[in-house]
Amino acid sequence: MSSALENKVALVTGGSHGIGRAIAERFARDGAAVGIGFAHDETAAHDAVERIRANGGRAFAVHTELGTDGDAARLWEAFDEAGHEHAEDGKLDILVNNAAKGSFARLAELAEEDFDKVYAASVKAPFFITKLALPRLRDGGRIINISSLAATLASPQMIAYGAAKAALDAFTLALAKDLGPRGITVNSVAPGVILTRNNASLRDNEQAAAQVVARVALGRLGQPEDVAGIAAFLASDDGGWVTGQVIDASGGTAL
Repeated sequence: MSSALENKVALVTGGSHGIGRAIAERFARDGAAVGIGFAHDETAAHDAVERIRANGGRAFAVHTELGTDGDAARLWEAFDEAGHEHAEDGKLDILVNNAAKGSFARLAELAEEDFDKVYAASVKAPFFITKLALPRLRDGGRIINISSLAATLASPQMIAYGAAKAALDAFTLALAKDLGPRGITVNSVAPGVILTRNNASLRDNEQAAAQVVARVALGRLGQPEDVAGIAAFLASDDGGWVTGQVIDASGGTAL
């Protein structure tokens, strides 16, 4: 097991599935104790924890539904309760804001209620989770926000989601400037189409998959581990001179 993140403590929101889980598993392999945030799928979260532990890593599940009133405070309360063996003082070194809510509606069909849900989970929650994390985050720490190519590539069918991720990128830029004096780096990672459960239909639809691949310079669909590798670099000492950036993790989509 690598020691790139030895003695570090991390929290990954939305860590029970997909990109979040891949990041959590990678951080654990690199030596960190990882809190796996989840909202609904307790089975998947505990499976992720057990898998990490079976491989010699350290992990714990942190249950909070984001996008609801008081979610940020509840998240850190759950972190303290579940992670006391690994973070006795409540401190951490790495925060990954991965959890988000999608929307597949053009503006003409977008309900105001759905817009509010997207922003509550994808923008408001990361803002205030991070705000409450500031006294917990050790100097020299890392904040990694999982954005999306939808923030910069026209996606009318995901207009609310793309706008939310663009807001997250603006947050990244301002926060990097704000936290620079503490040696804390803040970056966004912007995946393209990644083979997660949200895109599971691509596994069985060869035509649709081929259309996506045709736009990717590297000629294949992305995997969660592709994004996790970038996050691991940013979390490591090697990533310590990178801040305020939105890093494309799309394999060169629509170049």
